[in-house]
Amino acid sequence: MSWRFQLLGKPLGGVTEGPVWDGEAIYISHIPSSRILRYDPDSGTISEARSDTNHTNGLAHDSRGNLYGCCSGGRAIVRFDADGGTTTVADRVDGIKLNTPNDLALDRRGRVWFTNPWNAGNIDPSEHEDLDNRSVLRADPAPDGGYSVSRVTFDTTMPNGILVSQDQQTLYVAESNSERLDLDRELRAYPINDDGSLGDYEVLHAFGKDASRVHRGIDGMCLDSEGNIVATAGWELGGPGPMIYVFSPAGRVIETHPVPCNRPTNCCFGGPDLSTLYVTSTDGHFYRAETDRIGWALFP
Repeated sequence: MSWRFQLLGKPLGGVTEGPVWDGEAIYISHIPSSRILRYDPDSGTISEARSDTNHTNGLAHDSRGNLYGCCSGGRAIVRFDADGGTTTVADRVDGIKLNTPNDLALDRRGRVWFTNPWNAGNIDPSEHEDLDNRSVLRADPAPDGGYSVSRVTFDTTMPNGILVSQDQQTLYVAESNSERLDLDRELRAYPINDDGSLGDYEVLHAFGKDASRVHRGIDGMCLDSEGNIVATAGWELGGPGPMIYVFSPAGRVIETHPVPCNRPTNCCFGGPDLSTLYVTSTDGHFYRAETDRIGWALFP
């Protein structure tokens, strides 16, 4: 089945990101305006759900429906509470300020797994990078309502999209290596150990590192009901172009679907039967496409 992408409203300009479905509507981040927008598929309207989000990027729900975000400008993981408040979940690791959290995924135990690269464009120019690494981190809920933060990867240079598998046994990480042409862009699978540490990763897919034909690897991704990884990748400068990839859990490319924008950023399934894919972009696009797949997420 060919997926036809419908543009929902005028491109907003600047990056849209983090699409999530809550059972009734899709929420997306518009990073430059520090807003979270709400799209109602029944009425087709887009409204402002949150303002002053301080350049929040990725969004994700926990199993109870609480909404979490990667607050790049605040260098923190936050929870957007139902009363309109915002709670800081994590802003340091080993006593040192986070970089600029990019994307996140929650598991059934309430742990927050998130990527912590350095995105200078999402932060005040006066800020500087305090950590000596760009890693995947894990925030564990504590009995007192706080969180403890641990570093879980020691082999990443610019981690981006992240997912926890349906069986909670695998952490998928998009290693974008976006600042280095000598390194490949990879989709990695890390086994999750019982204690929350990660085992040695397996490269499920490599996008190439030929400097004359630069590839843009995966930015954001989601899961379908069969455990396949649906990912945004590619760009107008090289490779096969802007694309939605469908990977099996073993890394086989099952399908590809061209996207009518230069650089798709993230995607999620939504709608009553979870068969509609929603896609964001670096230029502020917001698309929908009817698919022959059913999505999966912890919530709803």
